[in-house]
Formats: sequence, structure tokens, C-alpha cells
Amino acid sequence: MIANESIPVYTTLSDVFGGLEASLPHAKRWDNLAEEFTRRFGRKPEYIARAPGRVNLIGEHIDYALFGVLPAAVERDILIACAPRSILEESPNTLKNPGSVHAQNLAPKYQNQIFAPVFKTLDNDRSSSDANVEGWHLDINTKELRWESYVKAGYYGVLNHYFSVTDHEKPVPVDLLVTGSVPAGSGLSSSAAMVVASTLAFLAVNNKLGNSSTSDDQRSLNKGELVKLAMENEKRVGVNSGGMDQAASIMSDPSSALYISFYPTLTASAVPLPEQAVFVCANSLVVADKAVSAKTGYNLRVVETLVAARILANSLGIKISDADKITLREVAGRFAGEDIGHDMGPDALENILSALEGKLEVLKPKNSVNGQLGVTMDEMIEMSGLSKATFDQVYLSWVDSQYFECSVIKQGTDALFPAPVEATYFQLYKRARHVFSEARRVLQFRRTCLEASRASEGTTLQDLGRLMNESQEGCAKLFECSCPELDELTQLARNAGAIGSRLTGAGWGGCTVSLVPEGKVDEFIQKIKATYAPYSGLEGSALNEVIFATKPSSGACVLKLEA
Repeated sequence: MIANESIPVYTTLSDVFGGLEASLPHAKRWDNLAEEFTRRFGRKPEYIARAPGRVNLIGEHIDYALFGVLPAAVERDILIACAPRSILEESPNTLKNPGSVHAQNLAPKYQNQIFAPVFKTLDNDRSSSDANVEGWHLDINTKELRWESYVKAGYYGVLNHYFSVTDHEKPVPVDLLVTGSVPAGSGLSSSAAMVVASTLAFLAVNNKLGNSSTSDDQRSLNKGELVKLAMENEKRVGVNSGGMDQAASIMSDPSSALYISFYPTLTASAVPLPEQAVFVCANSLVVADKAVSAKTGYNLRVVETLVAARILANSLGIKISDADKITLREVAGRFAGEDIGHDMGPDALENILSALEGKLEVLKPKNSVNGQLGVTMDEMIEMSGLSKATFDQVYLSWVDSQYFECSVIKQGTDALFPAPVEATYFQLYKRARHVFSEARRVLQFRRTCLEASRASEGTTLQDLGRLMNESQEGCAKLFECSCPELDELTQLARNAGAIGSRLTGAGWGGCTVSLVPEGKVDEFIQKIKATYAPYSGLEGSALNEVIFATKPSSGACVLKLEA
């Protein structure tokens, strides 16, 4: 299984990219990073940690319902050059502390940072059930996310998993130099890539990867464990992550997407993609502030899908307790007679989803006015079978709910903070219909890829493109997480020759992903440039920043440099 594989530690760039020819386009950037590190810190870096961003090919807003998704790592990534540092007498006081960090970023807009962890007793730590917890502490301002916050987040797990107050060993002081090619705020998960790369960098310089020649005699950290560590770390910056972003960044293989299932536990398997398939990411240049709009957007959708699951479960005779936040995936499992804690498998699940799509009428209002498919708050509470007080406690008391603190899957790059939800009509039917149909499309996409050898290349691409187009329609009309710019951009992409095009990430802005035949990518990009008004006048690197082609990339790794 992919989760049990060790974190790759390479000694040549050819190994990182699977061959000399494949590594050549990247060599200059890696060399420049190492040379700049040497110029700034007076010695060569010992390691470069790499973590790619990700694009979700299909499966939007279904992971927090515990259905599987199909992301792939992109070629764009976060790189962190690093090396342990000798504590010099002339160093600033902070740099003399154990585990002190001097972090710099190649992007001039980001200021240099110096910080050091402190071991202390934390009162009422929200990540623990204990009232007082001893542990390493780093100040992270979650209300004003800064670039170094993600570096600190990656450091947190390394400190608290590998260094205790009773250890004689202390974390080493570290110099870091960061660069990134994943566009921030675009829905390609630059934040998760930063946290993964940071986690790897601190593991490497402290010899905690377990598979390098200089490490302690310890078992190698595997990819599944790194995913869990990175998920835990990213929560430190206020991102309630369920693991899709980290798993895609860590576990991905070249030429493959990653089928990630969240039920009963997070698992991942490679899904080979057709050789002629190229995916083009295009930024709509609309930035959706999910933290601000959560009460009418992301958070509202989570509530609607959870309440829809309860009402559907009741209509199917599935017994649930008043306090149970059953998900739509769990409803499907219990409806099918699946043993709790077991996975019925993708083929059986696809059949069950088709059956359940015909049982969603119960989520519509009893007396629709002017074709309105949504229900009012009072109607929703009545349909749930709960008292108002219990409904509020289970579904609306977000601040105190551990479910939203620990289990809600976060897509995209912005932090999600608990907030009330607002709606005149709650669209339970439309949300559930999207979730079931989108989950079924993910399984069909997966099956089409796995059976590609039995069909012609053209037929396979057409089938995948059709599923992507249907996904965009569901996101726009049923889940209503698109926006006019995304709708326009996906239509322009199809007009320009894309076989399929859809939004990727949480939506309400961010990026689209389009399936384009190999050999037509340059022509496609030029057509989008000519027709999408926000791209007017962009050339060269400026254009390449907002629209670029990618094939699935390998996952996170560490390059150990020669002394």
C-alpha cells in the first residue's frame, strides 16, 4: 500500500524526477535555490525538501460527506533548502536557543523571520483533552496568516513527536530558504504543500526521517504517518483539514491520479491516467474569502449535507441517535447493509449511489412555492425529527462542536473558522443530489481510467471529459459553489478545445482544470488568453503564473545534497 511506503530521500535530481531528461527543466531552479542559500547563510544547504501542490480532477464538496475524491499532485511545488546551524556568539539571542530558526523566502514581499520554540505548560490546549499540557510552543497568529506561520506549523509536529522535556537531545538550530511555484490562494493547495515541505525539512535536519545514512537507528517514517503528521500540523494555522491535500502532496505517483477514500479510514491508491491526457489549470483571478463568506458558503454547505443525511436516514428506516452527525456516505453504507467500519468497495458503492439518487424526494418541501426546492429553517428542523434545542446543539453550535474542530474536511488554501450559517431556504435536495451524483462520477472516472487499456485513447478521454463537464454543471446548479467567472472560464475552455473543464477546489473563485489533448496545449492556452478578459495583456511569466499545463507529479521527497 502507498501509505506504508517510506518517504523518498534522494541524492540526485534525476532520481527526484525519474530520469535525467525529466529533471533538466527543473535543474536551474533547484541550483539557484542552493546557490542563494549559500550566499545568504555562508554555507551550502544539506537538504532540499519538496512538496507539490495538487489539483482535484473530480470530486468536489463530497469529502466531508466521506466520499472518495480523485486529486493529483501538480508539477508546481514548494521547495525548502535547509541546513543545521552552529550557534555563534555573535548571533542574535533568539538564534542561540535550542531549535531556533532563521527562515527566509526568495520572494521579496516576504520578510525574513527569526523564531525559536519554547517548552512550556499550555493551559486548556484545544488539541488535547488534558487541562494542562506540556509541549513545545510557537506563536502562530491564526487571524493574520503569514508565510512563516506555515513553516512554524510544520515544525510543531516534529518538535512534539520527536523531542520531549526528558530527552537529552534537543532540536538543532536551522536555517531555511523557501521558494514556491504554486500560486497562492488559487485552490491548488499551496498551504498544504508549504506545511508538508516544512515538516520534511525539520525532520531531515534533525535526522528523523529514519532512512538516510546519517539518521538514528529507527524505523522509517512512512507516507501515511507523514500525512497524519502534516494534517495535525496544518490545524495549527486554523485549517480544518481532512487529509485530501496532504495525501495528494505526499502519496502521488507520476502519470497517476490518487483515489482517496475517507471511509472507514483514509486510504489512497494510484489510478493511472491516459498518456495523452494533459491537465491545464487556469486561475479565474477571483479570490473567495471563505472565512468571511463561510456562513453563506462553505459552512452552510456542510450543515445542509449533514442535515440531509439525517432526514434521508430517517426516511430509509436507519436508526440513528439524536446526537449522531451521520454523513451521506454512512447512510449509503447502512442502506446497503455494509458492516460498520468496513468498505463495500467501489463497484458496490456505485450501484448503491444510483439507487439512492431516486430516493431524495423526501428532502424537498411538502408544499413548494414557485418551484422552490429549498426548505425554511423551521421546516428543516421539523423534517429532522429533532427538537429545536437539540437541532441547534447538533448542527448549529459550531464553536463548541468537536466535529467541526477536528473532522470537517477543508478544501482550498484559506483557513475555515466556525461561523453561524445563514439562508432563507436550505437546499437539502440539491446538495444531496450533487453529493451522490458527484461521488458516482468519481467512481466512474476511476473505473474509466483503470479500464483504459480496453478502449481507444480517444474514447477514454471523451468519457473523462464528459464526467468533468457534468461535475461542473453539478457544482454550478446543484451545489452552487461556482461563480460567473468560473462558469465563463470553463465554457471558454471547451470552446478552445478542452475535452472537459470544471472548477477545482472549494469554488466561489480560484482555478479551473481542463482536460486537453497532448499536442494542443499551447494553442489552447493562447485561445484562453485571447478570450478571457482578465488575461488580456499578460505575457511570458505573468501569463504562466495564471494558466499552465501539468501532468501528475510525484509526491513529496527530500534531496540530500553532497557535503
